[in-house]
Amino acid sequence: MPRSNANTGRAPDIKAAPPEGAPSPDSVNPDSAAFPKQYRLLRRLEFQRVYEQGRRRSASLCTIFYRPNGLAQTRLGITVPRRLGTAVLRNRIKRRVREIFRLHRQELPAGWDIVLNPRPAAARVAYPVLERELLRLFPSAPPEASSAEEPTA
Repeated sequence: MPRSNANTGRAPDIKAAPPEGAPSPDSVNPDSAAFPKQYRLLRRLEFQRVYEQGRRRSASLCTIFYRPNGLAQTRLGITVPRRLGTAVLRNRIKRRVREIFRLHRQELPAGWDIVLNPRPAAARVAYPVLERELLRLFPSAPPEASSAEEPTA
């Protein structure tokens, strides 16, 4: 068989790999889409402190507990009980709450630990409804400015 029709290399329309260096201005920065550990409550003791020493605000979709943490950032913990449904449903609720927190983290005052306990209705509502309720419940003032008990929603 003659080799004159054989593919001698890369197809002419395939582009070379992009050069290394600075990313293009419209690229997504992976750090901006992250939810790093410094913004999370990770240990049982951290959750217990918030439950025992914190304040509580409730609404139809969830209850939040919050207390000052003395840090430069606000941290989030989420507890979703098994009675809310299957693991798939519980994970979906947690992903939605984390995304709302991540997107609005810069708008929240620094210095709070927040634990969020969703109610069963949180799994059935549209994302914008959940987002509105969480933003209404999250603390709106820095810890030192909110020494008086905030009203329950």
